[in-house]
Amino acid sequence: MFKHWVITKASFSKAKIKKITDQNLPLEQLAASFKTSLDEQGKLAEILSLLYKANKIDFAHYKQTTVKRRIIRRMGLKRIESFADYIAYLKKNPTELTALSQDILINVTNFFREPLTFHELKNQVFPNFVKEALPNSGIRIWVPGCSTGEEAYSIAISLAEYLEDQSITIGVQIFATDINSKVIDIARRGIYPENITKDVSRERRARFFTKIKSGYQINKEIRDWCIFAPQNVFSDPPFSQIDLISCRNVLIYFGPILQRKVIPLFHYALKPAGYLMLGSSESIGFFADLFTLLDKKNKIYLKKSLPTPLNFDLSPGSSGLAATVLEDNRKMDTVRNGLLQDLDVQKAADRIILAKYAPNAVVINDNLDILQFRGQTRLYLDPAPGAASFNLLKMVRADVVTELCNAIQQVREGYCPVRRENISFKNNKQKQYVTIEVFPFKVPDIEETYFLIVFEDVVKLNTGLFKKVKPDSKDYELSRIKQELAATIEYQQSIIEERETANEELHATNEEIQSSNEELQSTYEEMETAKEELQATNEELTTVNGELQQRNLELAQVNNDLSNLLSSINLPIVILGNDLRIRRFTPMAEKILNFIPSDVGRPFSDIKPNIDLPHLEKIILEVMDTLITFEKEVQDRSGRWYSMCIRPYRTLENKIDGVVITLFNIDTLKINLTQAQEARDYTAIIETVREPFLILDAKLQVKMANRSFYDTFRVN
Repeated sequence: MFKHWVITKASFSKAKIKKITDQNLPLEQLAASFKTSLDEQGKLAEILSLLYKANKIDFAHYKQTTVKRRIIRRMGLKRIESFADYIAYLKKNPTELTALSQDILINVTNFFREPLTFHELKNQVFPNFVKEALPNSGIRIWVPGCSTGEEAYSIAISLAEYLEDQSITIGVQIFATDINSKVIDIARRGIYPENITKDVSRERRARFFTKIKSGYQINKEIRDWCIFAPQNVFSDPPFSQIDLISCRNVLIYFGPILQRKVIPLFHYALKPAGYLMLGSSESIGFFADLFTLLDKKNKIYLKKSLPTPLNFDLSPGSSGLAATVLEDNRKMDTVRNGLLQDLDVQKAADRIILAKYAPNAVVINDNLDILQFRGQTRLYLDPAPGAASFNLLKMVRADVVTELCNAIQQVREGYCPVRRENISFKNNKQKQYVTIEVFPFKVPDIEETYFLIVFEDVVKLNTGLFKKVKPDSKDYELSRIKQELAATIEYQQSIIEERETANEELHATNEEIQSSNEELQSTYEEMETAKEELQATNEELTTVNGELQQRNLELAQVNNDLSNLLSSINLPIVILGNDLRIRRFTPMAEKILNFIPSDVGRPFSDIKPNIDLPHLEKIILEVMDTLITFEKEVQDRSGRWYSMCIRPYRTLENKIDGVVITLFNIDTLKINLTQAQEARDYTAIIETVREPFLILDAKLQVKMANRSFYDTFRVN
């Protein structure tokens, strides 16, 4: 069942249709090829439609190969493989639409690009329009597609140098426009990086630039000449009364429709003696009648005083290609069904025809090699002497070669049968005539095209029912010569058309290569910038790494000092975190609080300290909550006395991050106090006795005496 796809001229270029049809696919596969390509075009058109809705920039008639490459580049960066997935991603991420637009608007430029061109401006262009310029009108220059401004500033600097050399003072206006407002902002500032030194000489930098921290800035005098503004050259009104338009390396990104729209617009904008300057790989194409080529190498044109064909449309519109292809896809989805002829019936009919007529013929392949002989072909084939060959051109008679080649070429182009009648040739010094018919055909599952070449003897045709002019008559000879001449003219015309097509394709390829070079330069500059950023980041990381190593050394030193300090302190000290987990403790704390070294990091509640203090955990939490130091005398299980102090743990930022528990051994002090208290109590008892009272030790030394003893015996 055949499927019929609707293919419009807007959907497919001539070259693309030719490329697919030249594959000589069967009808089903041919339709599938068209459908696949149209599906892809439909996805691209949907992406362009999204871009137009988001940024009001119509990329429909930009070079589609360039647009497709930039889209695929963004897909690669986002690791997306299919157009459908990328469309879904664009719908969810509006910022990617902006990034894609910036990527398609390739902003690659530099100062004094192709220096010889600026030299020719001073020699050929500036003298003429400066001489014609009026003091009140001044000089007006337009630089569409100015990108980040280097081209406009380069022209301004060259013009300033020329005016100064000629001692001329005149007003200058340079209108520099671009569809991308971001690059316009960069151009207005006039600040450029250090690497412009490779394009701008030391003298020009000293004269027209100011050195700043981030690079170089164009002097105010030159900046005042340049008026930067966003403009869509396709939909916004053009400037007028322009002396020079410099649109270099911009048209290479436009498709034929935009190029044919822009060139008349430039013609309209220029003064009667205005100049147009294009890039080295660009041309005015179909509008050679509007301009005179002054400098072929530098592509400098002079406007002809002819009326401008004002057929350009300056009204904004939706994405043209997007709308067209989406409509074509809707048509493409409508299919019509048909029935194939029954193959058995066809084979039976073929057998009858072959049995009855059996024409003389040969079967050849695409290389013109003979694969089969059918019938008696010796009359038409005359093998050349030398090495044996089955190539048709080496075997067919010389008189027939030209007509046969023309017929085969025509079959290849149209893939339909071609007939050449009454071709004369000599056989044994006798003139004879033959009619040749060439049929193309294919074999299933084989891509190669084959040709059936049928030879019909004119004499046989004239005997019987057919009545023709006698071959020997003058009218017949004249008719034959006219036929050969027409065939030759047709063949030459096909060769000319092929050559023109090849030239167009080569020109398009050249433009694509130029675009690719621009993209590569853009990528190279991005990589250079990324490299510089990586180097700066690496230096920062090296510095930070050195600082971190120094901090690590300092931290290790502090840890060593703290460990030695804690080991040297003969006091039980415990540090707890906010979560009441043990951070550190001194060796003395191991004995008194029943710790082991592996207890670091364990919750304090898991430990059973040898301290007789109920609700210790609650007390710790209260200290952390109230920030009031807790002090209390406690006893261990052995009866030894300690003074416990619980203080909040404060960081350098004065944040509470736990508690510090300290135990001071007051057991000796406690015993001494007890003994002193007992001595005081004993003395008080002795003093209450009224009788003289004396206490002696084992050596009869006086230990104590009461007041009555001293008074009775009058002893001091």
